[in-house]
Amino acid sequence: MRTYKVTGMTCGGCEKSVTRAIKKQLGDDTTVEADSKTGEVRVDASADPQMVVFAIDGAGYKVEEVKD
Repeated sequence: MRTYKVTGMTCGGCEKSVTRAIKKQLGDDTTVEADSKTGEVRVDASADPQMVVFAIDGAGYKVEEVKD
């Protein structure tokens, strides 16, 4: 899993929005774990990081940092 530090997620609805955007971009079989409390989104390490960032940005949130 690769971890993305995301700003702007404040609730469960935000988590669902980010998860939905990533799955729409990369496919429903992509594993996504969003946590608004920590501001982190974990995604399959095999997923293209640029596509994940694009999806998160498209959902209205900002990626600050990407950690392997």
